[in-house]
Amino acid sequence: MTPVLSVRGLDKRFGAVVAADALSIDVAPGQKVSLIGANGAGKTTFVNMVTGYLKPDRGSIALDGIDIGSGSPRSVARLGISRSFQIPQLFIDLTAAENLTVAVSGASASAPSLHSPAQAHGRHDKASELLGRFGLAHVADRPVSELAGGVRKLVDIAMALVRRPKLLLLDEPTSGVSAEEKFVTMDRVIHAVAPDAATIVFVEHDMDIVSRYADRVVAFYSGRIIADGNPDHVLRDAEVRRYVTGGAR
Repeated sequence: MTPVLSVRGLDKRFGAVVAADALSIDVAPGQKVSLIGANGAGKTTFVNMVTGYLKPDRGSIALDGIDIGSGSPRSVARLGISRSFQIPQLFIDLTAAENLTVAVSGASASAPSLHSPAQAHGRHDKASELLGRFGLAHVADRPVSELAGGVRKLVDIAMALVRRPKLLLLDEPTSGVSAEEKFVTMDRVIHAVAPDAATIVFVEHDMDIVSRYADRVVAFYSGRIIADGNPDHVLRDAEVRRYVTGGAR
């Protein structure tokens, strides 16, 4: 079976700082993979290279066997990779439904156009369907500026699903969410993604979320992968306990 994502020998340096050191990883279809590591370990650099926001110094990145290492973020998205951000990228003065409708309009157009009517046939229905998947129908007509941080996060992730991606990359999907709401939030994400059978790779610092929702964990340290496997194995690894979890678990 061809991996959805295949990365080989990925290097990235910023001056003397090594952000990625010969990273190699395959992600199989349907996996839920969590990337863990301290701040600066290389997780976000990895995500930025896979999504075209950063170009690797060397190495290859393939989606379904197609080389995407030199692609722009827009071309990578068209091929089937979507992402959300740690800080939601939303139009703050628009409603939740309007944000989704703009995203649907952009995904539907062959090229960006200010003249493309955001309310074209079917686009509002798609936005409503996505909001419903995330349990957000009740906030559809509320401006994003009025929404709590956790709800904004879900709207941002809903926007990433507009293209029905093969690979969904989530940057700390539960950051800024209260302890009481973190499992509810992640449950909604997993439920919403399920109909499209997207493969999920998510960056996460909360080990409770990692152990509950990931079926595979990849641990980063100083731009290297120091452990890769099932959550129980990785979270008990001596190097992971020393450099990532601080002896937790």
